[in-house]
Amino acid sequence: PLVTAVGATRLILSGGKYASVAWNDTDNTAVNEYFGGGAGPNPAASGGGTSEFFARPSYQDGVKSVVGAKRGTPDIAMSGACNGAVWAYGTFAGRPPGWSLVCGTSVATPEFAAIVALADQVAGHPLGLLNPRLYAHAASHAPGIVDVTSGNNTVSFRQDPADKLYTVQGYPARKGYDLVTGVGTVNAPSLVHELAGR
Repeated sequence: PLVTAVGATRLILSGGKYASVAWNDTDNTAVNEYFGGGAGPNPAASGGGTSEFFARPSYQDGVKSVVGAKRGTPDIAMSGACNGAVWAYGTFAGRPPGWSLVCGTSVATPEFAAIVALADQVAGHPLGLLNPRLYAHAASHAPGIVDVTSGNNTVSFRQDPADKLYTVQGYPARKGYDLVTGVGTVNAPSLVHELAGR
């Protein structure tokens, strides 16, 4: 409850503008070939759900119809689809260093951290726990929070030795808070100033 959980979205071009949907590359053939080495499907989607351990924090009281009595995640979502992957240089034990494509919440989380760093800079001090502000801004329909209302995080995968297909039922993105994109994604220029209280 003391961290901001970040989910992932996919940007799509629609009518000359970009819109966000919940990230789910489970059935993306190119992604399955690159990451799984086969036709797939592979479980490549935003996470989400309710905690087995933590009770619903007070900042989620307004979304208790979705999370119930437990802490729900994510809180917010950022672009993380593999069709918008970023190049990252990495070093790993037993492998030569080099560049590779990275996608998912491994991309979305540092994107959100950069926005928070800008908000800290505008405020002139660290902002601390952001979650109460994120939920309050979403409830008031502040322009810095953009609702994500389509997509889901249901995934499928095959497992050896019988190559049996398994499907893990996820959650749909919906109007308001959901367990795949949280309160939504961001309009960064607005959110930076909203978080900073400017």
